[in-house]
Amino acid sequence: MFTVEDYIRSMKANLEEKSDLVVENLKKISTYNFYSKISLLDFTAYIEPTRFEVSITMFSMDNEANEIFFEGTDPSVFAGSTTVITDTAYYQVNDVQLDDFFDFYEQNEETLVPEEQQIFADWFHQCWKKAAGPSVGLPSYFVFHDEYRSYDLKNRQWIDDDEKWS
Repeated sequence: MFTVEDYIRSMKANLEEKSDLVVENLKKISTYNFYSKISLLDFTAYIEPTRFEVSITMFSMDNEANEIFFEGTDPSVFAGSTTVITDTAYYQVNDVQLDDFFDFYEQNEETLVPEEQQIFADWFHQCWKKAAGPSVGLPSYFVFHDEYRSYDLKNRQWIDDDEKWS
């Protein structure tokens, strides 16, 4: 009933439907006056696999993996975090089919997880690029919450998080 190809195709289509919203939110971020102590931007994806939802939050970070905050009085300076997108469906399945889907997913997990991660990274990169993300001038990464690697948005490659912090 479920196939890897159909799942991937549907996932891509659902994400594409959300692209305009993500691009608009990223355009706003690209205009921020970032605090000078920020070393990089981390766009962290939180995946809720039982509801097929993704949320993405941008964090301003230093080189030691700490979130940076601005405690000055200039309201035009940005530091901290901001939401890019919240609780957005990337796949839909009928409730009656949930058990069958989760069986399918479990049987194909080794194939699906890396494909899903690359699809999310490629999709986010396209949105980031359309929104003038490269013009921000800060190294920017797309990362899955609690993962050990990040997708370098400028160089379009996965890196070990240790490289990002060095």
